Amino acid sequence: MDVSSGAGSDVRAGRKEWIGLAVLALPTLLLSLDMSALYLALPHLSQDLGASATQQLWITDIYGFLIAGFLVTMGTVGDRVGRRRLLLIGAVAFAAASVAAAYSTSAEMLIVSRALMGIAGATLMPSTMSLLGVMFKNPQQMGVAIAVWMSCFMGGMAIGPVVGGVLLVNFWWGSVFLLGVPVMALLLLAGPKLLPEYRDAESGRVDLVSVALSLGAILPVIYGLKEVARSGWQPVNITAVAVGLIVGVLFVQRQRSLASPLLDLRLFANRSFSAALVIMVGGGIMSGTYLLVNLYLQTVEGLSPLQAGAWLVPSTIATIFGVMAAPAVARKIRPGYVIAGGLVVTAVGYLLLTQVGSSAGVALLVTGLIVSSLGAGPMGALGTGLIIGSVPPEKAGSASAMSETSGEFGIAFGIAVMGSVGTAVYQSSLSGGLPAGVPAEAARTAQESIAGAYTAVEQVTGPVAAQLLTAAREAFTSAMNSTAVASAVVALVLATVAAVALRHAPPTGDQPDGGEQPGDGEQAGEPGAAPAGADQPVAETAAK
Repeated sequence: MDVSSGAGSDVRAGRKEWIGLAVLALPTLLLSLDMSALYLALPHLSQDLGASATQQLWITDIYGFLIAGFLVTMGTVGDRVGRRRLLLIGAVAFAAASVAAAYSTSAEMLIVSRALMGIAGATLMPSTMSLLGVMFKNPQQMGVAIAVWMSCFMGGMAIGPVVGGVLLVNFWWGSVFLLGVPVMALLLLAGPKLLPEYRDAESGRVDLVSVALSLGAILPVIYGLKEVARSGWQPVNITAVAVGLIVGVLFVQRQRSLASPLLDLRLFANRSFSAALVIMVGGGIMSGTYLLVNLYLQTVEGLSPLQAGAWLVPSTIATIFGVMAAPAVARKIRPGYVIAGGLVVTAVGYLLLTQVGSSAGVALLVTGLIVSSLGAGPMGALGTGLIIGSVPPEKAGSASAMSETSGEFGIAFGIAVMGSVGTAVYQSSLSGGLPAGVPAEAARTAQESIAGAYTAVEQVTGPVAAQLLTAAREAFTSAMNSTAVASAVVALVLATVAAVALRHAPPTGDQPDGGEQPGDGEQAGEPGAAPAGADQPVAETAAK
């Protein structure tokens, strides 16, 4: 099969491409399911392997760290060696690492296995997304394909706790890792027949110094931001972020000096590309509020982790609905306006969360989450489409990796910032609402966090204990309300960005030839600013 035209043509995908989409969607669903199912298995595997608290953190975090760190590298490698080839190599590596994780005999072995799963996962995500642009050249069909792809990712997050719970009831903890083996086996069998090969034959060799600088920039920033969420703005956390930013500057300087850079910075000259990335980062920042929502359900409402996860399922379904509906709406209305309208709806949802209190708990909370999630759907579906569709086809792997990486940065930054805002409001509210008679040591413990308040209650007797717990719950509710306000503000700012910076992108129904027309500072033929499909891609003939 010869891939000879870029995304944006009027060539419509057939049955083979849609079946291929199902094959691509399975790894996506698996990666998100794996992340959410692990948390349920953590107590079981920790007890079996004797994992310390620090080792438990590495077991859960190393996977996400290395996915984030290697996305940019693997996206570019896929463009150069072949996206299907890299996808299949990653499938073999992910399956092997999953088996090693399932049968780990020590915490150290599990950490290494999870690290390998993260590196392999970084090959899967940009490869699957960038292949969509090769398989679905018609912009309307591509919008639907991206919506299906994203819906599978969200669906995996939703069903992960359920699937994990069923497996842990009937099997041992390693079974949650073995989920990936049959999925990867199916990908290996069906991929060569259903998926096209695509690579940029004119690209040079991968610059290993750039790879090292990329990791040195991304990993410290992600690590530092996640640690900020755990322990606050400690010097070591701030130092990690600063080191990452300094190395990031060195990375950018090197990319500018290379004829064949790991990341083509000229992509950022395209307004749609840059604006959509900003929106994706902002979307990740807003998601930081979900951390406090989850804690609210468990600490204030007293729900188990599984019950809390069940209450979050309706909002996930709302996101999937918004993702699937967005491409149809974008056929008539400009994508920028659809995204902006969705973000206004998201802001309304977060404003509902600001009203959650002692008199209106779970019902209002779930309603606010449903509304905010519904509005966020177009941002994910159309934003991703704009990122991939606004670059030359041979750069789609790099663009996909940047989309994923921006989301990882946004989530990490959002958890750090929203966690810090929530902590500050909680401590301020509780300090003014502590009941009389609470010992000084118990008061200090309670003011550290809502979990600390539950520990402090054990040090207090009589009515004071109930009063302290009530005050802590009210303070934490105020903290969640405050982060919801911040998220609503972010949503409105992003809505403005989408309406202004993306206003030139036409409805997909007006794009029979698909490409975004250059204008407003984007010159035809300008590197990195050409619309998708403007240049003839360099294609590799796939083995039949």
